[in-house]
Amino acid sequence: MTNLIAETELRRPRVETPLPGPRSAEYLARQARTESNARSYPRGLPIAIERGEGSFVRDVDGNVFIDFLAGAGVLSLGHNHPELVRVMVEQLGSLTHGLDFPTPAKDAFTEAQLSMLPAAMRDRTKIHFCGPTGANAVDAAIKLCKTATGRGDIVSFQGGFHGASHAAMALTGLVSQKRPIANGMPGVHFFPYSSCARCPLGLRPDTCETNCVTYLERSLRDPNGGIAKPAAVIMELVQGEGGVIPARPEFVRRVRAVTAELDIPLVVDEVQTGCGRTGTWFAFEQYGIVPDVVIASKALSGVGSPVAVIFYDERLDVWAPGSHTGTFRGNQLAFAAGAESVRIIRRDNVLGNVVARGEQVVERLARIEGHPLVREVRGLGLMWGIELADAPDGTPAGALAAAVRDTVLRQGLIVELGGRDDNVVRLLPPLNVTAEVLDTACDLLVEAIEALPHRERG
Repeated sequence: MTNLIAETELRRPRVETPLPGPRSAEYLARQARTESNARSYPRGLPIAIERGEGSFVRDVDGNVFIDFLAGAGVLSLGHNHPELVRVMVEQLGSLTHGLDFPTPAKDAFTEAQLSMLPAAMRDRTKIHFCGPTGANAVDAAIKLCKTATGRGDIVSFQGGFHGASHAAMALTGLVSQKRPIANGMPGVHFFPYSSCARCPLGLRPDTCETNCVTYLERSLRDPNGGIAKPAAVIMELVQGEGGVIPARPEFVRRVRAVTAELDIPLVVDEVQTGCGRTGTWFAFEQYGIVPDVVIASKALSGVGSPVAVIFYDERLDVWAPGSHTGTFRGNQLAFAAGAESVRIIRRDNVLGNVVARGEQVVERLARIEGHPLVREVRGLGLMWGIELADAPDGTPAGALAAAVRDTVLRQGLIVELGGRDDNVVRLLPPLNVTAEVLDTACDLLVEAIEALPHRERG
């Protein structure tokens, strides 16, 4: 695997100032004066970033951090991969913006992306280029399914996150985000997700029969169930912002079976799980299903240049020209980098690295699985969450997770939080992260969790 950091100072974490450092504090203060109050990441991670390379970033004070946020999963090959930078610079000299005209860069990107789909899907799949964000692709997917079916309702799942635009937010489970916004998109119905650590139905995995999906099946089939046949069912196969919760295989297969039986398009949101994050190009491959629509964004370019698409079965291709547009759907820099990213991922067996490093995470974090403050360690590939439980003294799990994040940041590791009440410490490293860097990160996390004040539960 190409060593991106061998000849640079960005090879190991090094924090030499209190955080925020003096220069970071200046940047953060200016940001607070000028930027929207909606800014989020710098509130919990108070640094101003100057440079990134591979799995590392350096702040303006010279502190070096392992970056296991990686642009919220955008930077699949880490910061400033030299080969991706090279093709972007070359593309910069020829064409940067192309609307939806065909271009060599777009054609290469399209061929590369379709080639990564399971063989049975490739000849039946259409691709639509959306605006530059995952939320726009979510909107496009819903519009497509409503247009194709002539129906209006959508089924989503509790705990899911599909974006912060008006329509995507309506499909998202997070109530606090929606509460201030009146008149959200109507016709959305939420059903339980297979979140066994805190079952929405109050059941236990060893005794239930995946009753969460039974409830969905019966509701959709019941002529007196209160829900008209929906235009689509949308789901994440691993709920990311919801706390890194992989769906149980039986749950996913039965959702696919009932939607196929009733001719309801199944939309899988792979904005965060796509492009190799879970060890296969898309997470749905691990569940043995074929969805009708796949939403992808984040890591499509591999380098953070924005692009978003939906892949969908050709039978749904009923849009008239101009039905879903976007001025910035022709990002040639992202196309050039995305095609090159696929080539590198194949050449360097990056998916194999994801699987191996995922096994390494399981082994390294096994030490904390019996810890009284750890409810569950879970994930797939290189998408992991450590869910913390309230301490016996009443300290909420969210506060404990924040303490872990703050502790490891001071030692040179960037992680973020998710889940209900932000009680899950999340890991989203670059997909080409080395075993040595992952070992260092896991050591810091284990030490931080073991240092949390606690007493054994009685």
